[in-house]
Amino acid sequence: MAIIRWDPFREMTNPQGQVNRLADSLWSGRPESWVPAVDVFDTKEAVVLKAELPGMKVEDMQIEVDDNVLTVKGERSFEDKVDEQRYYRVERRYGSFQRSLALPQGVKADEIKATYEDGVLQVTVPKSETARPRRIEVKPAATVEAVAAKD
Repeated sequence: MAIIRWDPFREMTNPQGQVNRLADSLWSGRPESWVPAVDVFDTKEAVVLKAELPGMKVEDMQIEVDDNVLTVKGERSFEDKVDEQRYYRVERRYGSFQRSLALPQGVKADEIKATYEDGVLQVTVPKSETARPRRIEVKPAATVEAVAAKD
């Protein structure tokens, strides 16, 4: 048996791990739901959501926009049949899931596109021209005064 040194502060150094363990303990009694990992990032042209949904079929996913909230939901089924054998461990989650994201103002909800490749769902929400960052040119004060004097 290995001896492991106890560090009383180890649990405090990983708050995300604590949150994950809490969520696992809360959901362990409800195997019918799971939460896929998502990345959400912003580009000049769009807001992009990428969700890990390995082993899912496109027809088992739904994407909806309602009141500027993007919702991705679906269900992953447990389909493996094992005859005359037994499982030693089942760690993959199955059942329904739902993730929602509040969209920023100025997006084109009617032009959302979604693709699914290699187990990753990518949802691209284009921004309108007014929502895109734009550069403002700064002019010297003398130039602004001279233009005003000409008018």
